[in-house]
Amino acid sequence: MMGRNFIFAVRMRTLVATALLVGVVVMTFISPFWKLVYPIYYYPVIQHEANLSRVNPLLVAAFVRVESHFREDDVSHAGAIGLMQLMPGTASWAAQKMDMSKYSRADLASPSVNVRLGSWYVAYLLQMFHGNLPEAIAAYNAGPNRVQRWLSNGTWSGEEMTINDIPVRETRHFVARVLYTFETFSRFYGK
Repeated sequence: MMGRNFIFAVRMRTLVATALLVGVVVMTFISPFWKLVYPIYYYPVIQHEANLSRVNPLLVAAFVRVESHFREDDVSHAGAIGLMQLMPGTASWAAQKMDMSKYSRADLASPSVNVRLGSWYVAYLLQMFHGNLPEAIAAYNAGPNRVQRWLSNGTWSGEEMTINDIPVRETRHFVARVLYTFETFSRFYGK
């Protein structure tokens, strides 16, 4: 009987050691694999501009991926421009608030200017919505007045678990995709 317990204990230790080794090997190779699947282009620009606005660079990268898939020359059917798909009016307003005296609409094609304005706007929305990430993301897509209306009339609670209550399909999907991408980037690029 003593021999069976000993053999069982040895087998269990071997099994646990093997599981730990496999876990280490998998984690060593999985992270680089996912970084290939979810690359962050323009990361030095994103990191610099996001840090200036005191916004998590991985959050800004999530906006860029969802908005333009890292295509700096992207222009939407609604006229939004660049990596962060900024509407010219919003970008001009943000540039004024940031005291960017030499800003012009043509600057939106520049990745650094586009991400600088977009990062500032994300920080502005986060402050406006008291740090509530789903609300700020929804406001980036649908506009802050519209989101405030949904919150005040009870259409949406502003919580992540109730994003299906957002009445505009595009905004509902946008919030879900940015949150998912931010979580994914945080998992594979976070510290």
